[in-house]
Amino acid sequence: MAKTASLPADTPVTGPVAAETPDEAAISGLLAVLRVSRVMERLDAGVSPQQYRILKLIGAGGERSARLAEKLAVARPTLTSIADSLVAAGLASRQAEPGDRRVVRLYLTEAGEAAVRRADEAYAAWFGSLLDYTGERDRILADLQLLDDSMTERRRARLAGPEPQQTSAQPASATASER
Repeated sequence: MAKTASLPADTPVTGPVAAETPDEAAISGLLAVLRVSRVMERLDAGVSPQQYRILKLIGAGGERSARLAEKLAVARPTLTSIADSLVAAGLASRQAEPGDRRVVRLYLTEAGEAAVRRADEAYAAWFGSLLDYTGERDRILADLQLLDDSMTERRRARLAGPEPQQTSAQPASATASER
């Protein structure tokens, strides 16, 4: 694992970790996340990462389509399209809510449960080995959880009403949709 040391200001820094400003460091981190995402798309897990996210949420308990769209931060028509493909593939089923047929919940089928198990194994094997290779598995996982929690809180704050006051942790250039 490559590590960077503090260098004098006049020392040229090159390579993928070259970061002289916080913005460059953020971009470098973002590119790493996008690279991980791209590799995950290419793994033979039986389902795409997007399908996997939905199947994992459905597997946590029958979810209303509207609630799933909210949790996934996708438009309802996008979720409907993905759900249609999962239902057509036999991985999920739709069931009307007893007493209110307007409410539709998605559930995993047996095939969907098996697909999630296979994808769990494939994704965990690759990502787990990458985390182990860094030698900082626990710290990285804690940092990823912090990012996930922060994104959830920013989204809740945005949906709750007026934009929150900027803190020192928020860059001045962040748009409302990024918060």
